[in-house]
Amino acid sequence: MEIRTLAIFTPFGIVFVCTGIIVNLIQAACFLIIRPVSKNLFRTINGAVAENFWLLIVWVLDWWSGFKVQLYTDMETYRLIGKEHAFLMPNHMCDTDILMMWLLAQRFSCLRSALMVVKKSSKYLPIYGWAIWFFGFVFLDRSWEKDEQKLKSSFQELEDFPRPFWLTMFVEGTRMTPDKLLDAQEFAASRGLPVPRNVLIPRTKGFVAAVKYMRSFVPAVYDITVAVPKGHAVPSLLSVCKRQPSEVKMHIKRYSMKELPESDAAIAQWCRDRFVEKDAMLEKFRAEGRFGDQKIPDAGRSLKAVLILITCSCMTYFGIYKFCKMFSLLSTWKGNGILAGGLAMVVLVLHIFFEYTKLPQRALVAAETNGKKKLN
Repeated sequence: MEIRTLAIFTPFGIVFVCTGIIVNLIQAACFLIIRPVSKNLFRTINGAVAENFWLLIVWVLDWWSGFKVQLYTDMETYRLIGKEHAFLMPNHMCDTDILMMWLLAQRFSCLRSALMVVKKSSKYLPIYGWAIWFFGFVFLDRSWEKDEQKLKSSFQELEDFPRPFWLTMFVEGTRMTPDKLLDAQEFAASRGLPVPRNVLIPRTKGFVAAVKYMRSFVPAVYDITVAVPKGHAVPSLLSVCKRQPSEVKMHIKRYSMKELPESDAAIAQWCRDRFVEKDAMLEKFRAEGRFGDQKIPDAGRSLKAVLILITCSCMTYFGIYKFCKMFSLLSTWKGNGILAGGLAMVVLVLHIFFEYTKLPQRALVAAETNGKKKLN
């Protein structure tokens, strides 16, 4: 991570880490004391507490980086978004896709019940990973033998969720990169499938499980297509923190669960067909710069996120001031060492986040090699 970006972002990082630790402690206490008595009361309190933490991330997107999201959908779908349980199926474009889903959830007052299916390693991230574990994210090993039963139980547990929830699954299984797209194209060509240009081939087992076990209480699938307009770079966590302007456009198409087929094979094919359509839609978007459905006016940046940031910042820095004064930390070498250690911990946590979201070096090398091959 660049030193300049780290230095600029560290004051927020201190607030983020301190708030996250408090959130983790509250979550842990509620998990041990309240959840054994009432799972839904735990979900309600946990959602309210975690929402404040997610709003700090929304503030980074909305106010720090000026990240813009333009939504396209039909008015019937627009009226239902946030008012019903829904299974979300976006294309996996970049490392900020999860943040974009939170931003979308915030716009429709669904942030405190916006759940996701993510890879298992995410839960080991300090503070953030612990928060999403308590929050109820579903973690995958990416091995169907291990994941099948876990998905079944996780999906079935949502039946009595106390408020409208979103469950997001990136069914492509990994984010889009040039080397992964090339692999998907070669695979499609070898199997006689439509060759994708803008998406990867979906891994349908998880999607099939979601439909099978949730169709009785989740009324809709939201097929979300995310695109970056010409002249804008694909966003990343680093570019967001650098305040590099970025914009994405989202198209949402709602499908009733009742419309989906019954057999596993037919559900899997339905999912693959949606990604063929998604690919064609993105190809058309590249030519026209917009989606076909109605453009929905943006509700505007979240003022609640600003209020949460101000509140958390005041509590954090006042708490640090009182702690330093109580133990005279600024007047001794030992005290200065403790403060330096705390600052180093914050920097380390930020560094871990940025390194975790980076593409592996082998992927970067492969992408560069594939680009040279195309030029030749």
